[in-house]
Amino acid sequence: MEDKRRRARVQGAWAGPPKSQAPAQPATAAKSHLHQRPGQTWMNKEHRLADRQFVFKEPQQVVRRAPEPRVIDKEGVYEISMSPTGISRVCLYPGFINLKEADWVLVQLCEVVPWKQRTGIRDDVTYKQPRLTAWYGELPYTYSRITMEPNPHWHPVLRTLKDQIEENTGHTFNSLLCNLYRNEKDSVDWHSDDEPSLGRCPVIASLSFGATRTFEMRRKPPPGDTSTYNSTCDF
Repeated sequence: MEDKRRRARVQGAWAGPPKSQAPAQPATAAKSHLHQRPGQTWMNKEHRLADRQFVFKEPQQVVRRAPEPRVIDKEGVYEISMSPTGISRVCLYPGFINLKEADWVLVQLCEVVPWKQRTGIRDDVTYKQPRLTAWYGELPYTYSRITMEPNPHWHPVLRTLKDQIEENTGHTFNSLLCNLYRNEKDSVDWHSDDEPSLGRCPVIASLSFGATRTFEMRRKPPPGDTSTYNSTCDF
Protein backbone atom coordinates (compact mmCIF):
# COMPACT_ATOMS: atom_id res chain seq x y z
CA MET A 1 0.00 0.00 0.00
CA GLU A 2 2.77 2.43 0.82
CA ASP A 3 4.39 1.79 -2.59
CA LYS A 4 1.10 2.56 -4.39
CA ARG A 5 0.75 5.91 -2.56
CA ARG A 6 4.28 6.90 -3.44
CA ARG A 7 3.67 6.13 -7.14
CA ALA A 8 0.43 8.17 -7.04
CA ARG A 9 2.26 11.16 -5.66
CA VAL A 10 4.85 10.87 -8.41
CA GLN A 11 2.14 10.57 -11.07
CA GLY A 12 0.29 13.58 -9.64
CA ALA A 13 3.41 15.69 -9.80
CA TRP A 14 3.57 15.16 -13.56
CA ALA A 15 -0.10 15.74 -14.15
CA GLY A 16 -1.03 19.02 -15.94
CA PRO A 17 -3.78 21.50 -14.85
CA PRO A 18 -7.40 20.70 -15.74
CA LYS A 19 -8.37 21.60 -19.33
CA SER A 20 -11.16 23.86 -18.17
CA GLN A 21 -8.78 26.13 -16.28
CA ALA A 22 -6.38 28.51 -18.01
CA PRO A 23 -2.86 28.65 -16.63
CA ALA A 24 -2.37 31.49 -14.25
CA GLN A 25 -0.40 34.50 -15.49
CA PRO A 26 1.52 36.98 -13.42
CA ALA A 27 -0.35 40.24 -12.94
CA THR A 28 2.41 42.23 -14.56
CA ALA A 29 2.25 40.14 -17.77
CA ALA A 30 -1.52 40.50 -18.07
CA LYS A 31 -1.30 44.24 -17.55
CA SER A 32 1.31 44.62 -20.24
CA HIS A 33 -1.08 43.25 -22.91
CA LEU A 34 -3.69 45.89 -22.07
CA HIS A 35 -1.33 48.70 -23.02
CA GLN A 36 -0.11 47.21 -26.32
CA ARG A 37 -0.96 49.18 -29.44
CA PRO A 38 -2.24 47.50 -32.64
CA GLY A 39 0.64 45.86 -34.40
CA GLN A 40 2.86 45.93 -31.31
CA THR A 41 2.54 42.18 -30.90
CA TRP A 42 4.12 41.70 -34.30
CA MET A 43 6.90 44.07 -33.36
CA ASN A 44 7.55 42.05 -30.21
CA LYS A 45 7.84 38.93 -32.31
CA GLU A 46 10.31 40.70 -34.59
CA HIS A 47 7.89 40.64 -37.57
CA ARG A 48 8.61 44.06 -39.01
CA LEU A 49 6.99 45.38 -42.21
CA ALA A 50 9.42 46.44 -44.87
CA ASP A 51 9.42 50.15 -45.62
CA ARG A 52 7.68 50.89 -48.95
CA GLN A 53 7.63 54.05 -51.02
CA PHE A 54 5.13 54.86 -53.83
CA VAL A 55 6.83 55.97 -57.01
CA PHE A 56 4.78 57.32 -59.94
CA LYS A 57 5.89 56.18 -63.36
CA GLU A 58 4.69 57.88 -66.51
CA PRO A 59 2.90 55.40 -68.84
CA GLN A 60 5.04 54.42 -71.75
CA GLN A 61 2.10 54.39 -74.18
CA VAL A 62 -1.22 56.22 -74.28
CA VAL A 63 -4.06 53.76 -73.76
CA ARG A 64 -6.39 55.50 -76.18
CA ARG A 65 -5.49 58.05 -78.82
CA ALA A 66 -7.81 60.33 -80.73
CA PRO A 67 -7.69 59.64 -84.47
CA GLU A 68 -6.22 62.23 -86.76
CA PRO A 69 -8.93 64.53 -88.16
CA ARG A 70 -9.93 63.98 -91.76
CA VAL A 71 -11.24 66.70 -94.02
CA ILE A 72 -13.87 65.68 -96.56
CA ASP A 73 -14.44 68.33 -99.21
CA LYS A 74 -14.81 66.38 -102.44
CA GLU A 75 -17.87 64.65 -103.80
CA GLY A 76 -18.10 60.96 -103.03
CA VAL A 77 -19.05 58.24 -100.55
CA TYR A 78 -16.81 57.82 -97.49
CA GLU A 79 -16.71 55.10 -94.84
CA ILE A 80 -16.09 56.95 -91.60
CA SER A 81 -16.80 54.27 -88.99
CA MET A 82 -16.72 50.48 -88.80
CA SER A 83 -18.12 48.48 -85.89
CA PRO A 84 -19.68 45.06 -85.20
CA THR A 85 -23.11 46.64 -85.76
CA GLY A 86 -22.30 47.92 -89.23
CA ILE A 87 -20.56 50.58 -91.28
CA SER A 88 -21.28 54.30 -91.14
CA ARG A 89 -21.00 56.18 -94.41
CA VAL A 90 -21.28 59.81 -95.41
CA CYS A 91 -22.21 60.89 -98.94
CA LEU A 92 -21.11 64.40 -99.90
CA TYR A 93 -22.79 66.33 -102.71
CA PRO A 94 -21.07 69.74 -103.04
CA GLY A 95 -23.16 72.25 -104.96
CA PHE A 96 -26.31 70.15 -104.68
CA ILE A 97 -28.20 73.40 -105.30
CA ASN A 98 -26.57 75.98 -107.59
CA LEU A 99 -25.47 79.20 -105.93
CA LYS A 100 -28.08 81.48 -107.51
CA GLU A 101 -30.96 79.20 -106.57
CA ALA A 102 -29.47 78.58 -103.11
CA ASP A 103 -29.51 82.30 -102.31
CA TRP A 104 -33.16 82.52 -103.31
CA VAL A 105 -34.04 79.44 -101.20
CA LEU A 106 -32.31 80.94 -98.15
CA VAL A 107 -34.33 84.14 -98.40
CA GLN A 108 -37.58 82.18 -98.76
CA LEU A 109 -36.86 79.94 -95.79
CA CYS A 110 -35.98 82.87 -93.54
CA GLU A 111 -39.36 84.41 -94.33
CA VAL A 112 -41.79 81.49 -94.41
CA VAL A 113 -40.47 79.01 -91.80
CA PRO A 114 -42.01 79.54 -88.30
CA TRP A 115 -38.68 79.96 -86.52
CA LYS A 116 -38.63 79.86 -82.73
CA GLN A 117 -35.96 79.98 -80.06
CA ARG A 118 -36.63 77.15 -77.65
CA THR A 119 -35.59 76.54 -74.06
CA GLY A 120 -33.35 73.55 -73.39
CA ILE A 121 -32.59 71.70 -70.16
CA ARG A 122 -29.15 70.42 -69.21
CA ASP A 123 -28.33 69.09 -65.75
CA ASP A 124 -31.69 70.48 -64.56
CA VAL A 125 -30.65 73.98 -65.67
CA THR A 126 -32.70 75.76 -68.34
CA TYR A 127 -31.07 77.78 -71.10
CA LYS A 128 -31.99 79.42 -74.37
CA GLN A 129 -30.81 77.44 -77.37
CA PRO A 130 -28.22 79.44 -79.36
CA ARG A 131 -30.19 79.11 -82.62
CA LEU A 132 -33.73 79.15 -84.03
CA THR A 133 -35.50 75.91 -84.90
CA ALA A 134 -38.62 74.60 -86.64
CA TRP A 135 -40.04 71.09 -87.00
CA TYR A 136 -41.93 69.45 -89.86
CA GLY A 137 -43.36 65.96 -89.56
CA GLU A 138 -46.48 63.87 -88.87
CA LEU A 139 -45.22 62.90 -85.39
CA PRO A 140 -43.77 64.90 -82.50
CA TYR A 141 -40.01 64.94 -82.02
CA THR A 142 -38.28 64.85 -78.62
CA TYR A 143 -34.59 65.48 -78.01
CA SER A 144 -32.66 66.87 -75.04
CA ARG A 145 -35.91 66.90 -73.04
CA ILE A 146 -37.52 69.19 -75.64
CA THR A 147 -40.67 68.04 -77.44
CA MET A 148 -41.59 69.64 -80.75
CA GLU A 149 -45.24 69.28 -81.74
CA PRO A 150 -46.27 67.65 -85.06
CA ASN A 151 -46.35 69.95 -88.05
CA PRO A 152 -47.56 68.27 -91.28
CA HIS A 153 -47.84 71.57 -93.19
CA TRP A 154 -44.75 71.49 -95.40
CA HIS A 155 -44.02 74.68 -97.32
CA PRO A 156 -43.75 74.12 -101.10
CA VAL A 157 -40.08 75.14 -101.06
CA LEU A 158 -39.31 72.51 -98.43
CA ARG A 159 -41.31 69.85 -100.22
CA THR A 160 -39.43 70.55 -103.45
CA LEU A 161 -36.09 70.19 -101.67
CA LYS A 162 -37.30 66.97 -100.03
CA ASP A 163 -38.26 65.49 -103.41
CA GLN A 164 -34.88 66.39 -104.92
CA ILE A 165 -33.00 64.77 -102.02
CA GLU A 166 -35.07 61.57 -102.21
CA GLU A 167 -34.52 61.35 -105.97
CA ASN A 168 -30.73 61.66 -105.61
CA THR A 169 -30.24 59.46 -102.54
CA GLY A 170 -32.87 56.78 -103.10
CA HIS A 171 -34.08 57.18 -99.49
CA THR A 172 -37.44 58.41 -98.24
CA PHE A 173 -37.58 61.08 -95.54
CA ASN A 174 -40.67 61.82 -93.43
CA SER A 175 -39.56 64.69 -91.17
CA LEU A 176 -37.34 67.75 -91.07
CA LEU A 177 -35.64 69.75 -88.32
CA CYS A 178 -34.65 73.23 -89.47
CA ASN A 179 -31.86 75.15 -87.72
CA LEU A 180 -31.21 78.83 -88.33
CA TYR A 181 -27.83 80.18 -87.19
CA ARG A 182 -28.29 83.94 -87.00
CA ASN A 183 -24.61 84.80 -86.59
CA GLU A 184 -21.22 83.28 -85.71
CA LYS A 185 -22.31 82.90 -82.07
CA ASP A 186 -25.12 80.47 -82.86
CA SER A 187 -24.38 76.74 -83.01
CA VAL A 188 -25.63 73.26 -82.19
CA ASP A 189 -23.89 71.02 -79.67
CA TRP A 190 -22.64 67.47 -80.26
CA HIS A 191 -25.52 65.08 -80.85
CA SER A 192 -26.07 61.58 -82.23
CA ASP A 193 -29.44 61.68 -84.01
CA ASP A 194 -30.23 58.38 -82.24
CA GLU A 195 -33.62 59.14 -80.71
CA PRO A 196 -35.90 56.05 -80.65
CA SER A 197 -38.44 57.81 -82.87
CA LEU A 198 -35.89 57.89 -85.72
CA GLY A 199 -35.57 54.11 -85.85
CA ARG A 200 -32.68 51.75 -85.26
CA CYS A 201 -30.40 52.84 -88.13
CA PRO A 202 -31.66 56.22 -89.28
CA VAL A 203 -30.49 57.87 -92.49
CA ILE A 204 -29.94 61.62 -92.04
CA ALA A 205 -29.79 64.14 -94.89
CA SER A 206 -28.33 67.56 -94.14
CA LEU A 207 -28.69 70.47 -96.55
CA SER A 208 -27.01 73.82 -95.81
CA PHE A 209 -27.62 77.31 -97.19
CA GLY A 210 -25.88 80.60 -96.55
CA ALA A 211 -22.43 81.03 -95.04
CA THR A 212 -19.97 78.15 -95.07
CA ARG A 213 -19.70 76.34 -91.75
CA THR A 214 -17.69 73.39 -90.48
CA PHE A 215 -19.74 70.20 -90.10
CA GLU A 216 -17.87 67.92 -87.70
CA MET A 217 -18.39 64.22 -87.03
CA ARG A 218 -16.72 62.00 -84.45
CA ARG A 219 -16.98 58.54 -82.97
CA LYS A 220 -18.96 58.08 -79.80
CA PRO A 221 -18.37 54.79 -77.94
CA PRO A 222 -21.07 54.04 -75.37
CA PRO A 223 -20.05 53.32 -71.75
CA GLY A 224 -18.33 49.96 -71.42
CA ASP A 225 -18.37 49.30 -75.16
CA THR A 226 -15.81 49.83 -77.88
CA SER A 227 -18.36 50.05 -80.69
CA THR A 228 -18.42 53.35 -82.51
CA TYR A 229 -21.24 55.67 -83.39
CA ASN A 230 -21.29 59.01 -85.10
CA SER A 231 -22.01 62.40 -83.61
CA THR A 232 -22.40 65.66 -85.45
CA CYS A 233 -21.89 69.27 -84.60
CA ASP A 234 -22.33 72.51 -86.55
CA PHE A 235 -20.27 75.62 -85.83
